[in-house]
Amino acid sequence: MLEKQHYAPMFRAFDQNNQLISLTDYAGEKNIVLYFYPKDDTPGCTIEANQFTQLADEFAKLDTVVIGVSKDTCESHTDFIKKFGLKVELLADTRGEICENYGVWREREKEGVKSMAIFRSTFIIDKAGVLADVIYGVTPEGHAQEVLEKIKNLGKSETIEAPETETTAAVEETAAEAQ
Repeated sequence: MLEKQHYAPMFRAFDQNNQLISLTDYAGEKNIVLYFYPKDDTPGCTIEANQFTQLADEFAKLDTVVIGVSKDTCESHTDFIKKFGLKVELLADTRGEICENYGVWREREKEGVKSMAIFRSTFIIDKAGVLADVIYGVTPEGHAQEVLEKIKNLGKSETIEAPETETTAAVEETAAEAQ
């Protein structure tokens, strides 16, 4: 499982428009909400995509792009977007490489039958390509709002703590020189 404050694994895949999209496309310019979901046009996945769409303008104001990833094809993504008027990018990880790299391709048991599936998860990647947050086992309802709040606070704790530490060090240095 991935952890916060580590570099995000590289990803590159085709989106719903058959355009190649990668992590480096956004480096230094945009935060990324990279969310993994099991399948286009299923109940939970539709709730999640619709709620991200409802907040798309808020994410954009915060220099953040929302990208969904599943093993569906580009064509399936196009149909899903058209059907619900979605305002998110969707990547087609048909070979499952991104899912593997992010640790979301897992065995599950449903009604006594074991199978492999995408474990619904979200990764917030800052402009420097660092994992600002890692959320495994997402519940679709309300998740987009929860992620938006985390984006709003992105970097705030670091900004507050860093100057205090530097100031304290500078005061200690000055005091030592005075003696």
